[in-house]
Amino acid sequence: MSTINRKSIRRRVHNRIRRKVSGTSERPRLAVHYSNQHIYAQVIDDTAGKTLVSASTLDKSFEKASSNIESAQKVGALLAERAKGSNISAVVFDRGGHLYHGKVKALADAAREAGLQF
Repeated sequence: MSTINRKSIRRRVHNRIRRKVSGTSERPRLAVHYSNQHIYAQVIDDTAGKTLVSASTLDKSFEKASSNIESAQKVGALLAERAKGSNISAVVFDRGGHLYHGKVKALADAAREAGLQF
């Protein structure tokens, strides 16, 4: 008998999402992940298998790293700024199996406000 926990459920949901969502060079995938301590976001070209732009609370621009809504907003704005610098204006959003609520929603909204199109 296998044990079903939150992590395994999230991975199953994430795999289901990844079957439908894929990033191309014209419209890369914005992948979001968070842990208890940090928030990570990457813009990925799946056809080439490369990360084009990334931002997280581990960056040196963050003086105090934490995994909360305020930090998610800063990561979203920073990611959008870096994406614009790399001539990326439109992305496909990949919530990574997490609910579109709280940190994930705050990051997405901040990226949209900074100019990324979903």
